Amino acid sequence: MKITSYKEGTPSWIDLGTPDVPTAVAFYSGLFGWIGNDGPPEAGGYVICNLGDEPVAGIGPFMGEAQPSVWSTYFAVDALDDTAARVEKAGGQVLMPPMDVMDAGRMGVFMDPSGAIFGAWQKITFGGAGVANEPGALTWNELMTRDVEGSKAFYGAVFGLDTKVSEMSPDIPYTEWLVGDASVAGMMTLDMPQFPPDLPSHWMVYFAVADIKASAAKAAELGGTISVPPTEIPIGTFAVVADPGGAFFSMIQMAG
Repeated sequence: MKITSYKEGTPSWIDLGTPDVPTAVAFYSGLFGWIGNDGPPEAGGYVICNLGDEPVAGIGPFMGEAQPSVWSTYFAVDALDDTAARVEKAGGQVLMPPMDVMDAGRMGVFMDPSGAIFGAWQKITFGGAGVANEPGALTWNELMTRDVEGSKAFYGAVFGLDTKVSEMSPDIPYTEWLVGDASVAGMMTLDMPQFPPDLPSHWMVYFAVADIKASAAKAAELGGTISVPPTEIPIGTFAVVADPGGAFFSMIQMAG
C-alpha cells in the first residue's frame, strides 16, 4: 500500500543505528529485497533503503559511543518544538532536541517515562515511508512496556493518541493506539512470564513477509539470529530476529 501523507501521531518512519552500515544494508537487502541509496556527504553515512521505488527505512552509523544497535520508530508531527515541550511536560525526556535534517525535515529523539525510546519527524520535503503493509515493508509498531496505564497517559498527552482494548486474543492483554478511528500501533505489557524480567521497555518494528518460515530461514542464512522462531498468534505467524549487528526486529505473515 502506497502512502503519501501521515496524520500526526502515526508512525511514519523507522531507522536502524548499527556499528556496520554496509553489513546491515546487505542483510536487509538480501532478506527483504531493499535497495540501499547512499545519502549526500552531509548525511553522515545515512542510507535510505527503497522497496521498489519507494523509501521504507533508513540505516545509519551510531551517533554516540553508548548507542545500542536498535530499530527506532518515528511519529509524524506537525510542530516538533511543541512535541518536545509536551514530552517534558508529560514526564518524558528529550534525548536529542529538535534539529534540522538538511531540507528533508526536522527530527527529535525522546524517552517515555517507562524508558522506551522513540523519535518524532516533522516533514519539510520528506514525509516518511512511501509504502507499508506489503512484503518487505513496515507493517506494525508495538510498544512493549511495564507501565501500560502510564504509557496511555503519556502518549495521549504527547500525540493525542486514543486507545482501545484489542480483540486479538482473550489470553493476551493487548492495546491498540488510535489516531481518530484508525489503529496505528499496538502496546503489550512486559509483565508476563514469557518475557525476561530485565527486558527494558522498547518499541518493536514488524515487517510483513509472504512466507514466515522461508523468511526466518533466510535471515539465519544471512547471519541473523532467530530469537523467537515462527509462532502462530490469532492474526498470523510471527518471528523475532536479531540482525548481524544485534538489532532486534519482528516479521509477520498475516493469516489469510
